[in-house]
Amino acid sequence: MITRRRFIRSIGALSALGVSSAAYGVGVEPMLRLRVTRYHPTPRQWPADFPLKIAAIADIHACDPWMSLERIEGIVDRTNALKPDLIVLLGDYVAGLHQVTRFIPSSEWARVLAGLKAPLGVHAVMGNHDYWVDRVVQQAGQGPTVAHRALEAAGIPVYENDAVRLSKDGRSFWLAGLGDQLAFLPARRFRSTGRFGADDLTATLAKVTDDAPVILLAHEPNIAPRVPARVALQLSGHTHGGQVRLLGWSPAVPKQQGLRLAYGHVRLKCDVIISGGLGCSIMPVRVGVPPEIVEVTLGRAAPVVS
Repeated sequence: MITRRRFIRSIGALSALGVSSAAYGVGVEPMLRLRVTRYHPTPRQWPADFPLKIAAIADIHACDPWMSLERIEGIVDRTNALKPDLIVLLGDYVAGLHQVTRFIPSSEWARVLAGLKAPLGVHAVMGNHDYWVDRVVQQAGQGPTVAHRALEAAGIPVYENDAVRLSKDGRSFWLAGLGDQLAFLPARRFRSTGRFGADDLTATLAKVTDDAPVILLAHEPNIAPRVPARVALQLSGHTHGGQVRLLGWSPAVPKQQGLRLAYGHVRLKCDVIISGGLGCSIMPVRVGVPPEIVEVTLGRAAPVVS
């Protein structure tokens, strides 16, 4: 079976055979395009009369020249312009490829992300690359990553198997953040380890102490088949939509428990929205899945009574 890594490397090599496709896949779509993709799901567990607008940013992969600080500033400005109630950051802030001119330090990109503003705040989870590049955490098998510490130093809370209760207009809901599901995968290369994820779904949801609806942040969408109906909405990134989508199909994203959780809106026990993300990993190539900010609107505004 072809892996995502092998497929994307193959596309990168094939792009070199055609100047126009290489120019688009490397120089245009990943670097010059930015869209806002809007969803209006209707989860059974979310009150229809409780409007909430969420902006989700995933897979920044900060590095020069592909995701410069100036470009991240533009993403911040575009996100703020949506005027969301809540902004969520879905992981993978660090570079995910080696074809770069500079790896941007976490303190620098975190300082730019601190410019995000929303009435209910900005909230984050970690991604697999944030763990994989941190050798200290890999060797220890635990501990906050450099990216985690940088975000919190910039005033952005990071959730690892934790939940917080938020309120809007007197209505409450829970925002839960899952630890990364692939966090310690590289550790298997140099030592025996009984786990490769930092996630604990049961412990996370145990922190929800009332019947208010729940929104779950999980970098990888893979957990979705296990998420119970108690959760109204899961927001994920990680896949980059396959980074290459052909006629709406992402061949580089394998099936998980019979599902190809690659991109878009999927309805299981809860609604799942998977962002195509912003940056690139493996190779600096995007075709058919432009960088995107995701806007999710839950519920609807109550009718105005004259």
